Amino acid sequence: MTGISQRATLVVFIISIGFVIYPVSIPTPRRIPRIPINLTTAPILAIAILWAAQCLDPAVIRGGIVGTDGVKPYNILILFFSLAYMAITLDITGILQSAAFWVSNKGGSNGWKLYSYFYILLTLLSILLGNDPVILSGTAFLIYYTKVAELNHISWLMSEFAAANTASMVLFVGNPTNVVICEGFNVNNAAFTAYTILPFIACSIFCFLALGGQYRDKKYVPRKLNHATDLDARSVLLDPIGACVGSFMLGSTLILCLVVSFFGIDVWMISLPFAVAKFIYDIAWDHYRFSRKLPMLGRGQNGPQEQGVPLDEFVLQDAQTLPDNKNRHRQSTLPTPTTNKMNSMPNSERDVIDNSPSPSSKIFAAQWRSKGIALHKRLHAHFPTFFTALPRLPFALVPFAFSQFILIEALSHQGWIDVFGTWLLRATHGDMYRTIWLIGVLGVILCNISGTNIGATILLTKVVRAASPMLTDQTIRAAAIALAIASNIGAVSFTFSASLAGLLWKGILKQKGIIVTQTTFAYWNALPLVVMMVVGLSVVSAEMAVLY
Repeated sequence: MTGISQRATLVVFIISIGFVIYPVSIPTPRRIPRIPINLTTAPILAIAILWAAQCLDPAVIRGGIVGTDGVKPYNILILFFSLAYMAITLDITGILQSAAFWVSNKGGSNGWKLYSYFYILLTLLSILLGNDPVILSGTAFLIYYTKVAELNHISWLMSEFAAANTASMVLFVGNPTNVVICEGFNVNNAAFTAYTILPFIACSIFCFLALGGQYRDKKYVPRKLNHATDLDARSVLLDPIGACVGSFMLGSTLILCLVVSFFGIDVWMISLPFAVAKFIYDIAWDHYRFSRKLPMLGRGQNGPQEQGVPLDEFVLQDAQTLPDNKNRHRQSTLPTPTTNKMNSMPNSERDVIDNSPSPSSKIFAAQWRSKGIALHKRLHAHFPTFFTALPRLPFALVPFAFSQFILIEALSHQGWIDVFGTWLLRATHGDMYRTIWLIGVLGVILCNISGTNIGATILLTKVVRAASPMLTDQTIRAAAIALAIASNIGAVSFTFSASLAGLLWKGILKQKGIIVTQTTFAYWNALPLVVMMVVGLSVVSAEMAVLY
C-alpha cells in the first residue's frame, strides 16, 4: 500500500476516536434534525470515507465482521446480548433493588458501615451480572436513596461506579473486553477467572481504601445518618417467581459456558438458547398473569403517578417499614412508557407532519402515529417484562463494536498493526515483566483516548498478536492478563467515554438532574485508578513469577 493510504487510514481512525470522546452535532436546515457525530455514527462514517478513498476493500470489512486471528466479533456480541437480556430481565423483577434495601437495613444508621455494605453488594452483583445491569439499577437507587437520606451523592455514586467496573474483570462474561481477550489470546474461560481473581481482590480492597481516604470528610460519608428508617425489601420484589427462574437460568448459563470452554465450543451456542428460552418464559408468564388479571411488575393498582408523586420517590416512601404494612400493595420501580407523542414518534413521521402542505396528510399521519402509540401501550401492558427490557439493551454496542473491529482491521491491512508490534518489541525487548507494565499502562491510557475500553482492547490484542512470533507463550499470556486488568479498571478513568458503562452512568445522572462534569469525574477517579493500576499489575507480575 502507498504511504498516503497508510497515513490517511491512521488519521481518519484518530479523528473518529476524537468524535467518540467529544461528540458533536451538525446544524441543518430548520425542519431537519441535527446530524449527530458520536459513538454510534463516527466510526461508521470513518469506514465509509476509507472505503470511498479505497483505503480498505470488502475483504477488510468482512474480516472485521466475521473475524480474523481467532477473534470472532459475532461470537462476542451474541454472547454479550444473550447475557445482557437475562441480566436485565432479572433486574426487572426487583431482586437487585430488594437486595439493596436489605443491605440498607443491615447498615442501619452507621454511615461507614452502610457505605462498606453497599460497596460489597455492588461488587458481588457485578461479578455475577456484569457492570451494565448494576449501573442501570444501582445508580437510580443510590440517587434517590442519597436524596432521601440527605447524603452527598458524589461519594456514593463514584464508589458504585468503581466497584461495578472493577468486579467485571472476574468472569469472562463480565465485560465485552474480557471476551475479546479470551478469543484473541485463546485463554480458557475458567482459566481467565483463575488468573484475574487475585488481581481483582487486590484491586477491590485497595480501591475501597483509596475511596475511604478521599471521602474521609464527614460531609461525604457521615458517621451517623439522619435518615435511618427501615425499608421493606419485599415491597420492591415485584415478581418473586420470575426472580427465581431468572436467577436459575442465568446461573446455569454461566456454569455451562465455563464447562464447554474446556471442549472448544463457542459459548454463544450455549448463551443464545438460554436467552431464547428466557424470552419465551417471559412472554408466556406475562400472558398468563395478564389473562388472569394478576398484578404484573407492580401493576394492577393505582400507580404513584396517578397520585401525583414521582415514581422513584414513591417507591422509597412506600418501602419504609411500618408496623402494619405487611399487606401493603407493591409498587413498580420501573419507569412507565412516555406518553409524549411528539417525542415518541419517529423522526421520519415528524418530518412528514411538519413538511406536508396537505391537511389531510397531516391527519392521516397523526392517525397512524396515534395507532402506533396505542399498539405499543397495549403490548407493553400485556408483556411488560420484554418491553421494559428492550430499550435497556445496549444496542449502540452493535454498530460501534463492528465498526471498531473493521477500523482496526483496516489499520492491520495498511500495515500499522505490524508497526505497533515492532514498537512493542523494541520497548520491552520481549521481557515478560516489561510487557506486563507497558501493556497495562497503555491499556489504561488508551481506554481514554481510543474510543472506550473496547476499542483499546481490540487494538492492543492485535498488536500483541502481531508481535507474538518474537514473544514467548508465557509473555503472551502475561500480556493478556495485564490487558484484562487494564481494560476493566480503565473504565474508572478520566473520561466518560472510557467505557460504555461510563456513558450509560452519565446519561442516567443527567436524566435525574445530576450533572457530573468531566473534571469532577476525573478528579475523584484519579487516586483509585492509579492505586488499582499499580496494585493490579504488581499482582499479575507476582502471579507470573510464581507460575513461570
